[in-house]
Amino acid sequence: MTYSVDRRDFLQTLVGGTAAVSLGALAARPARAQDAGSPIHSQKLTDSLLLFTGDGGNVIVARDGDGLALVDGGLPERSHELLKQVRDETGAEHIHTLFNTHWHPRQTGSNEPIGNEGATIIAHENTRLWLCYANPVPGENRMYGPLPAKARPNKTFFYNSEQVTIGGEPVEYGYLLQAHTDGDIYVHFKKSNVLAAGGVVSGAGWPIIDYHTGGWIVGMTQGIASLINVADANTRIIPAHGPVLTKADLVEQHKMYSTIASRLQRAIRKGMGPDEVVAQNPTAEFNAKWGDPKAFVKMAFESLWGHFAPDAS
Repeated sequence: MTYSVDRRDFLQTLVGGTAAVSLGALAARPARAQDAGSPIHSQKLTDSLLLFTGDGGNVIVARDGDGLALVDGGLPERSHELLKQVRDETGAEHIHTLFNTHWHPRQTGSNEPIGNEGATIIAHENTRLWLCYANPVPGENRMYGPLPAKARPNKTFFYNSEQVTIGGEPVEYGYLLQAHTDGDIYVHFKKSNVLAAGGVVSGAGWPIIDYHTGGWIVGMTQGIASLINVADANTRIIPAHGPVLTKADLVEQHKMYSTIASRLQRAIRKGMGPDEVVAQNPTAEFNAKWGDPKAFVKMAFESLWGHFAPDAS
């Protein structure tokens, strides 16, 4: 089955970062505490691919001759620890390529040390642009950026997908439009059939939708649909956080977020406010599996602002 993606003309999000930052106590504080104290460990995906976890996000490491390529780089405050362990376990010193699946610090925290070594940093152009400025980190009461020039992506693209060869296998990376942010990309190791999905897919509880930098709930469903079209039944899908997923997990999430998005769109067209929508409990049948939805529902509803107007009839 092909999942169609109905792309609409996106309006620039007009909402500032205050509401996103205010959700930190509800959504992200346990994750930050775990990031600070969790040991970094590795998991073998294939003979050429390793998955490193525990430093704030999932990091894929690909062997390529005497060098390495990384998909995302973990938190900046743990970058030295992560990179040392990567080099110790692989026996390789040179990191020649780094993909940023979006601009958040858990994905770009190793940009500076790797960029200073002259690596190619691949990302969507919007990710590069966000890293030129200071932006509020969703769920945290702090700003991130701007990164130094050498730490910003130096190989960017705008639409569709492109391909490189790493470790003798084709690697496709493609744009997911406005989803978790407006710069989300996937990275697909085609021979290994490992798909890095970034923040568009959740592997651990309700996701954060960064509407300050272009993310929105409808775009997330469209992004997941795009990933479903890339994957097959044997694809291992690596989210930004949490365990490895399958295509069946993506199909389940797509159905769930589509249902929630439809309910939120009806609510915004009725002129309802965030607190009213939260009180309606539009995620009721999903809460037992996914946890307390209040922060997610509020953020997902507010992500629709600028895309929909109340029904004037």
